[in-house]
Amino acid sequence: MFEHEEDIVNNLLQENADFKRMYDKVCQIRVQVKSANTGENPMDDYSLENLKKEKLYLKDRMAGMINEYRREHA
Repeated sequence: MFEHEEDIVNNLLQENADFKRMYDKVCQIRVQVKSANTGENPMDDYSLENLKKEKLYLKDRMAGMINEYRREHA
């Protein structure tokens, strides 16, 4: 996730509690989605789609924070 912004992500993980919370939640959701897709932890389609939407929402917010950090530290 955000492979091209590794330095900024690492800085935000250390400096910004909201970013870290969202990052951790995205990682948690990624595990849940993978588990559902492999059948390890079956989930109905509605719940799975909601998880995917939440992950995208969080990643969009994190991308905004990365862009803001880039502008402030350019």
